[in-house]
Amino acid sequence: MNVTQLFQMQKNLDDRILEEHKLERDEIFHEKLLALQVEIGELANETRCFKYWSLKPPADKNVILEEFVDGIHFILSIGIDLGYELDYITPLSEKESLVSQFHSIIRLVSKLGEENSEEIYSRIFSAYLALGNTLGYSDEEISQAYLLKNAINHDRQDEGY
Repeated sequence: MNVTQLFQMQKNLDDRILEEHKLERDEIFHEKLLALQVEIGELANETRCFKYWSLKPPADKNVILEEFVDGIHFILSIGIDLGYELDYITPLSEKESLVSQFHSIIRLVSKLGEENSEEIYSRIFSAYLALGNTLGYSDEEISQAYLLKNAINHDRQDEGY
């Protein structure tokens, strides 16, 4: 996964959104943290990993991947805002259940809102990539899905989304 390329693509999208909406990066940090938490929740909802009361299976693999990549967009964006454009991310080796992984990531995102730390940010990114691996996605699948969704997000900006 070419993380440097993803950061640059995200920076281009972020810069466009900031300019078009006349915003400053530091004005929307907490909104981005909440947006990331919401995206994590939407991803969990599609996996249905916590729905012990239901027999309905998870969403289609492509739907889950699209939700996963929405989280990547916000993780990259937050890293750019904090000046943490990392060159390489190593996914954690997770042996936890999906539910435990979701809990861990949500806690880390909350912690980042309380204490700005490159270590916490890096752990979020690593844990999130590990979650993607647990969900069955390769780095290449994640990268390709990010490229596609980034283009869609630019199209949405063109359409006044």
